[in-house]
Amino acid sequence: MQGHSRRTVLIVLIGSALLGGQSAGAQQQTTPDSLRLTLSEAVDMALGQGNAAQAAEAARDASLYQHDAFYSRLLPQLSFTGTVPAFNRSIIEVLQPDGSTLFRPQNQTSVQVGATVTQTLPFTGGDLFVSSGLRRVAVSGTQDVLTYSSTPVSVGLRQPIFRPNTVGWDMRAQPIRTETSARAYREARENIAFETARMFFDVYAAQVEFATATTNAAVNDTLYTLNNGRYEIGRIGENDLLQSELALLQAQTAVEAAELQLLQAQAALRLQLNVPDDTPIALTVSDRVPNFSVDTSVAIRQALRNRAAMSNVDLQNILAERQIAEARLNNGFGATLQASYGFNATAADLNGVYNDLLDRQQLTLSVELPLVQWGARSAEINAAQAALDAANYQAQTTHDQTAHDARFAALQQSLARRSLGLSAKGDTVAQKRFEVAYNRYVIGRITIDNLYLAQREKDQARQQYVRALRGFWEAYYQLRRVTLYDFEQNRPID
Repeated sequence: MQGHSRRTVLIVLIGSALLGGQSAGAQQQTTPDSLRLTLSEAVDMALGQGNAAQAAEAARDASLYQHDAFYSRLLPQLSFTGTVPAFNRSIIEVLQPDGSTLFRPQNQTSVQVGATVTQTLPFTGGDLFVSSGLRRVAVSGTQDVLTYSSTPVSVGLRQPIFRPNTVGWDMRAQPIRTETSARAYREARENIAFETARMFFDVYAAQVEFATATTNAAVNDTLYTLNNGRYEIGRIGENDLLQSELALLQAQTAVEAAELQLLQAQAALRLQLNVPDDTPIALTVSDRVPNFSVDTSVAIRQALRNRAAMSNVDLQNILAERQIAEARLNNGFGATLQASYGFNATAADLNGVYNDLLDRQQLTLSVELPLVQWGARSAEINAAQAALDAANYQAQTTHDQTAHDARFAALQQSLARRSLGLSAKGDTVAQKRFEVAYNRYVIGRITIDNLYLAQREKDQARQQYVRALRGFWEAYYQLRRVTLYDFEQNRPID
């Protein structure tokens, strides 16, 4: 009997070391080739090599390239055009000296090249251009003709009048698009950190559950052996023996279920970290947590300043205002002015095509005045105004929701810290109570029902502590992702 008692006490102490080591410092289960990870290391690995992080980086890079492309298009653009050659063989009308017309076959080959430098004018929406061109035409048939035509230089302007300045609107929207993308990238990284922390504690909770189930199975096996001996000498009834056997069977079932849960959680974490499927993972979890206070007003202010949703609100307002302007101007009186001034010449050979240049002047003013639209213009303006009103209402909703999320994330962080402290104390007390209850059962001072009650409370307290520790870190990363602010360092997340 004393041998059974010593054996069981030893198992309980081993289980206490496995499950209670968290309160003393850190818990780590490793194998020689394990990937040993703390929470911060797991987050860094997910942000450094995880598929989700790489997708976020690719989206960020795409936005940066679009930003560069937009502003590059505002610089002078050089383009080359050419038709080399254009061939036409057909029967054409040929006017005769006596005024009659005859149809004659003709072959015509033309070659044309040109270069144009265009500069967009952002403040007017027009284009300023400088062009140069050369053309060669060769005709064979009734009469052979070879001629060249050149435009060495021509300076011109194309300017819409009473039409939307699309470039100007784009210039207002582009910086906000870029800023929204940058904020979205930071939010994506914080989302990845939050999900990694959640998966990390999925593994840790399953790891603790497996250790608890394994220890309980060993303890219940010893209790069943002890109760068999007591039953044989008549110290306990058959009901207590059957209850002990049932507890052993349930504990063994719990071990198998916990093992499967642990394997599933580890596989999910490996996917998040983008490591091979056969990589063993060993977690190091400390009970030490960052100590900082969170002011709800600061959390709200930083969320309103840093969230992508807030800059996206500004973008949507600009787009709605643009829609109104386009509805008004595109459906009313408008004009396009095109003017150019330069030089040109023609000659029978290439050497003379740049001699004796003549002025080349062009001026075109085209107008458009819709007369009957059957109310289409006013309907489009009303639709655009309604879209702006919707954007304003959505902006207020986004503002309120962002402030709401930040406020309660700050409150949740404070609550999670207090809950963690209480759960840690409860875990220590429940563990000690079970050890006392077990020793008292061994010497026959309490019933088996009281012992199993203490065991269940010990397991529940341990689960509550793991949930509280998990809750603290989830609240920690949730606060970061809804405010994009690091309250430990008191600075925005860059």
